[in-house]
Amino acid sequence: MNQPLPQPARHKRPLKLSTLVSLMIGAVIITVLLSVHLLYYVQIENFTKMHIKDKAIAVARTLASSPEIQRGLTLPPDSGIIQPIAVEVQKRDCLLFIVVVNMQGIRLSHPNPDNIGKHFVGDDFIPALKGEENVSVNHGVLVEALRAFTPVYNAQHQQIGVVAVGISLDDVTQQINQSRWNIFWTVIFGALVGLLGILILVRRLKRILFGLEPHEISTLFEERQAILESIKEGVIAVDEHSRVSLINQAARQLLSETSTQAPLTGDVIPASSIMLSHLHDALHHGRAWHDEKLNVRGRTLISNTVPVRSGQRIIGAVCTFRDKTEISELMLRLDGMVNYVDTLSERSHEFMNKLHVILGLLHMKNYSQLEAFILKTANGYQTEIGSLLQKIKSPLIAGFLLTKINRASSSGHRLMLSDASDLPNNGSEEQIAVLITVLGNLIENALEALGQQSQGEIHVLLHYQNGWLACEVSDDGPGIPAEQLTTIFEKGVSSKGSERGVGLFLVRQQIDSLGGNVTVESEPGVYTQFLVQLPWGRGVSIQ
Repeated sequence: MNQPLPQPARHKRPLKLSTLVSLMIGAVIITVLLSVHLLYYVQIENFTKMHIKDKAIAVARTLASSPEIQRGLTLPPDSGIIQPIAVEVQKRDCLLFIVVVNMQGIRLSHPNPDNIGKHFVGDDFIPALKGEENVSVNHGVLVEALRAFTPVYNAQHQQIGVVAVGISLDDVTQQINQSRWNIFWTVIFGALVGLLGILILVRRLKRILFGLEPHEISTLFEERQAILESIKEGVIAVDEHSRVSLINQAARQLLSETSTQAPLTGDVIPASSIMLSHLHDALHHGRAWHDEKLNVRGRTLISNTVPVRSGQRIIGAVCTFRDKTEISELMLRLDGMVNYVDTLSERSHEFMNKLHVILGLLHMKNYSQLEAFILKTANGYQTEIGSLLQKIKSPLIAGFLLTKINRASSSGHRLMLSDASDLPNNGSEEQIAVLITVLGNLIENALEALGQQSQGEIHVLLHYQNGWLACEVSDDGPGIPAEQLTTIFEKGVSSKGSERGVGLFLVRQQIDSLGGNVTVESEPGVYTQFLVQLPWGRGVSIQ
């Protein structure tokens, strides 16, 4: 049987911001209002009963202290003094009944005049006959009621009767229900006010968030993070208090390589930071920096810094920087390859001419001279190019040395590579760039020192061993005076006039950046020799 194809997963459509906020805040408001309503719903009955009880006791106490009631209790039950007063108060206060009884429990007043003179129904008035106020719920000759009893005393503080005030429980229930409805309408009003607040809040949030939905904001944030982490430029942003608010992976890597510790989000940028000094200038002075070069630990960085403004106030700054060392190394590598190709092109022209000579000797059948010419040509190639390529495995360095050999030859001098030379092709781009800078400056200085001297010689030795490269460049020129040997690597020190003395300073700076060292020996009129030691190989730790 054919198995049904799996259905693609359906992504649940995310809620809109207005719907989400309305549901969340509405749920909170309704929960709070219902909680309050339930709390009052439980308490309102007790509160209402307590209010009615206090009302009944207050009326009973007022009547018990009335002189007319006290005088009526001293007369016979059929005197008719108390009944009119009780009926008037009952109607005025909307009470079920007001009954005044003497110490024998005989009614002296009642809503039904036929019950006057009869005994009070119920045992709940007995405590009042003993001088104690009490409240109870009981059923007499009328309906079930809340009944309050208060003793009556004469002027000699002798108890002469009891005043009983009754309020129908139906009236109590009606007041309770009325209070509950008040709470219900309060809840409805609170919900309407909350709904209006939700609408205002949603509109405000939509305006703040530029009309974006939550899933759109999260998507934009993820895309921004992916873009920041994918670009090779370092990006770092700080707020008005110089705290890092954003930093991408490229910036962390560059800062960790060029400083003791890369800052993290929330860290304060130190004022002593060389790389990030422009951030402080942008924050405090609002100045923008474009394509500024920074030299940090032998690496050249290109930095751009701009302030971030909100109206007229500076609220932060953003700095982007990239490593120019890689570009410089690539340019040096291309220059080396161009030199290498140019040298091979020159050699190809020479060999073409030699091939024409060989062809001419073949036509003339002068075999003895042909043999001698071929042997001389082969030996010359082996000596100059073949030997060089066997010793120098790096095409960049080999092409560079071939160019310098031709330059020395055109200047009437000789540049010779020592037979002990051995340079493997395992150096990093930074190490190769530094070696080219060092060799170029030392060889050019040697050619300038030889000057018009005829048949001057420059010797170069490149020897690799145990992760270190020893480089020697010597010449038989006029040498360096002894008093200049200690200051020769300082900037501006030169015997060739003003505005010179940069080459050896650059050599020393480049060597120090790799953790190497350089020394010089010279004997005036005899020789000058520079000895350089560099870490070589991609696995070598560079300080």
